[in-house]
Amino acid sequence: MVGFILILTFLFLKYKPSYKVTIAGEELGYIANKKQFEKLVDNEILEPNEENIAFVDIVEKPKYEFLFIENTEETSEEEVFTQIQEMAEVTYKMYAITLNNEISTYVNSKQEAEDVISKIKEEKQEELTEINIAMQEVYTKNKEEIQNTVEVASATQVAEVDLSQKVKEQEQIKAATLDGVYFAVKPVIGTITSRFGANESIRDHTHKGMDIASPNGTAIKAAADGTVTYAGWLGGYGNLIILSHGNGIQTYYGHCSKLYASVGNVVKAGDIIAAVGSTGESTGNHLHFEIRKNGSQINPQKYLYK
Repeated sequence: MVGFILILTFLFLKYKPSYKVTIAGEELGYIANKKQFEKLVDNEILEPNEENIAFVDIVEKPKYEFLFIENTEETSEEEVFTQIQEMAEVTYKMYAITLNNEISTYVNSKQEAEDVISKIKEEKQEELTEINIAMQEVYTKNKEEIQNTVEVASATQVAEVDLSQKVKEQEQIKAATLDGVYFAVKPVIGTITSRFGANESIRDHTHKGMDIASPNGTAIKAAADGTVTYAGWLGGYGNLIILSHGNGIQTYYGHCSKLYASVGNVVKAGDIIAAVGSTGESTGNHLHFEIRKNGSQINPQKYLYK
């Protein structure tokens, strides 16, 4: 017994108990107290008391191996802790104020988001008739993105400006929409040389479309989403593209020098379908543009080139 005690005494004089910490087989260092260290990792890394942190994850948890090290060897709790902290993957959370599902601005907390929405609903009730304001949780691993959050007053101001812009955009869309067809794009940019209903010596009837002068070869774009129902030569129109947009709405693009779209092609507003020319009965390079509803021409300037 005396010999055993002497051996233990010798061991404790030369060695001390500790824990080797490893992650994924990589040795990080030694610590003296496993329980205290695990508590530190939980409180400071995995469960930090910071408002914008949603959660923290360490892909592989630390492993602790009990062993003796020489008394002269120092443990390295701070170094081990720093390495674990660097390995942790932090996910941050903020709240977005959205207008019709489009993000306007960000705030830090749910309460701040609710305050912004409540204030705007109170002050901008009429503008919100057709626009939905809401909040959305946004998660990111990029800490710098959290810097995009602003105080309630600033967020309210930004959202109100964006709301006014959206109201204006909706009014513009309504003004350029015929029976559900939105004329989003001017087919060409140029000089209007003849308007709808004009009486001119070059024709024996009032003008049933509008002419926009532009250099030969200028790209002609689809005014709205649609399907090509005609692409070819048609009498005085020369080379002509006709698009059908549904609900009996059609657009005509006449006097083209080249046709890039074919019958059956489905196009989006802004797609290039032809090029400006002077084919057919034409006095110069221009686009003859028509909008028809159930076969009858209507004034394009009610919706475009206002």
